[in-house]
Amino acid sequence: MRGNSNNLAIMIVLNIVGVMLVLGAILVVLRGLGWVQQIPEYVTWAMLLLSLGIGILGGIRSAR
Repeated sequence: MRGNSNNLAIMIVLNIVGVMLVLGAILVVLRGLGWVQQIPEYVTWAMLLLSLGIGILGGIRSAR
C-alpha cells in the first residue's frame, strides 16, 4: 500500500511539472512572437493554479 501512494505522489508531481513546462514554453513562444508584451500578476497565478489542477487530475487519472 505504501508503494502505491509514493508512486501516486511522484506521478502527480511529474504531471504538475510537465504542465508548468508546457505553459512556460507557450508563454516564451508568445513573447518571442511579440503577441504578449507584459504578463499581469493574475495571469501568472491563473497559470500556476491551472497547472496544479491539471497535474493533480492527470496524476490521479493515470494511476488508475
